[in-house]
Amino acid sequence: MWRRILTILVARNREFYRDRAGLSWNILMPIMMVLAFAFIFTDASRDVFKVGVIADGAELPVATFPFLQTRHVQFIPVTDSTAAIGKVERHQLDLLVDPSETPRYWVNSDSANGYLVERLLLGSGGAGGQGETAGVIPERVSVSGAALRYVDWVLPGVLAMNIMFSSLWGVGWVIVRYRKNGVLRRLKATPLSPWEFLTAQVFSRLLVVLGASLVVYIGASLLLDFPMHGSYLALLLVYVAGALCLISLGLIVSSRLRTEEVADGLLNLISWPMLLLSGVWFSMEGASGAAQILSRFLPLTHVVEGARAVMIDGAGVLQVLPQIGMLAGLALLFLTLAAWMFRWE
Repeated sequence: MWRRILTILVARNREFYRDRAGLSWNILMPIMMVLAFAFIFTDASRDVFKVGVIADGAELPVATFPFLQTRHVQFIPVTDSTAAIGKVERHQLDLLVDPSETPRYWVNSDSANGYLVERLLLGSGGAGGQGETAGVIPERVSVSGAALRYVDWVLPGVLAMNIMFSSLWGVGWVIVRYRKNGVLRRLKATPLSPWEFLTAQVFSRLLVVLGASLVVYIGASLLLDFPMHGSYLALLLVYVAGALCLISLGLIVSSRLRTEEVADGLLNLISWPMLLLSGVWFSMEGASGAAQILSRFLPLTHVVEGARAVMIDGAGVLQVLPQIGMLAGLALLFLTLAAWMFRWE
């Protein structure tokens, strides 16, 4: 008996080691994950509080506002004061400071962290500029609101992540299998053009992705009672544009590959950076500057950003039109590229 078990064990291990793509991915994947986290969080210090600072750019007026020199506080430049005040109301920022000539700060009266940071601000002596602004105590603006639960914040990203995996693997992996099994070779003998074949794949997968996402959304709403402050039409458009973009990206991967193993590796290579850099699980506000710039080039970032704007900030179609337009443009570009690269064999 043990001899037969040993024979099967050896055969299975040989099968695993001979699958070079699978073996390489099993070794490279943990290394890539560690390197990715090191790239995202280059700052070794761990700040205790998060304070938004209204500023025109990344440069903060440290010389004229001594509070901004406080250690162990993460100061985040913000340009949209309305959105930043919303984050203070939801406890996503502990304090918001406007270090202008008439300095003000916003604090949530229900936030323990906000109370502590306000003590630090007042203890720093207010504004430290020259002339009339020297020693001026900033005007206090009190806001209120319950803390946003992590599950409420992460849910739009999880829905987007589900769309990404279903879109990429739903077409990328399947079409490669069609090519390997000779299905595409038989379709080549018909009047069907690559553009028609790929367009049918896109809309077929879109229906599946949206149907599955709707089931997940309804199930989550029954279990979690998460907030939905914006327009359902805007949320639908964001997810439709995102799904079209990601399905088209999967078509590019499958346009010429012949084996599922290589396709699987490439799809993982595309999806995991998006998963880590698109703000699905954690906010990119605390990430390194390079990671934040790179995240802007990833389609999933715009899906997550648009969905959170709708569900948490109450955005409508007009507010998320930039994200929808970006994703729709990328979808058209990817689909055209996939049709140009596509080969039946």
